[in-house]
Amino acid sequence: MGRAFEYRKARKMKRWGNMARVFTRLGKEITIAAKAGGPDPSTNPRLRLLIQNAKVENMPKDNIDRAIKRATEKDQKDYKEVVYEGYAPHGIAVVIETATDNPTRTVANIRSYFNKYNGSLGTSGMCDYLFERKCSFKVEKKEGVDIEELELELIDFGVEEIFAEEDYIMIYAEFTNFGPIQRYLEDNGFHILTFLFERIPNEIKDVTEEQQVEIEKLLEKIEEDDDVTNVFHNMKAN
Repeated sequence: MGRAFEYRKARKMKRWGNMARVFTRLGKEITIAAKAGGPDPSTNPRLRLLIQNAKVENMPKDNIDRAIKRATEKDQKDYKEVVYEGYAPHGIAVVIETATDNPTRTVANIRSYFNKYNGSLGTSGMCDYLFERKCSFKVEKKEGVDIEELELELIDFGVEEIFAEEDYIMIYAEFTNFGPIQRYLEDNGFHILTFLFERIPNEIKDVTEEQQVEIEKLLEKIEEDDDVTNVFHNMKAN
């Protein structure tokens, strides 16, 4: 198992907080995907994957349908995907992905969190180069599938890392390859349980336990914001 898996396994941050926040953020992502690629999951691969993620999180079907419908409503505000970058205390790089209908509000909120917890919000690109963008698929195991043969098949689609657990398979690749990989998995009868876009740090930075507590106060505050969909950092968890 490689660096992507080990980093993901080591992350101790709460991913999305309470269920209401999970549904709000999934709803925004579904609306953005439906607006960009159309409201029909059968012809919109990204929407199809997001709906599956929502089902795994037990998001009610009515909520999913409303999120899709919002994409076609004329008076619906447009959500924009905006990325913010900065440094937490002790030089920890932070990349924040948001889905917002009001970037002015969002950037003001995020700047206030950095200021309050001794960090600094920076400019676009200042931290992005410290991370590699990946996509990951969690796939239900199929009877009779040889993991080594599957890996050889998927290498041609840009897969970098694959391993099997007791009842599922994890697949990692460059984020730009998610479309071909999704098509291969669906065409070959694999059931995709969840998928994610992630940012994996090129290097992990050590901090003391006391420093980690200080840094996590900022990260947790950022994750509580309803406009924030993901927070990535390069801190090594103690």
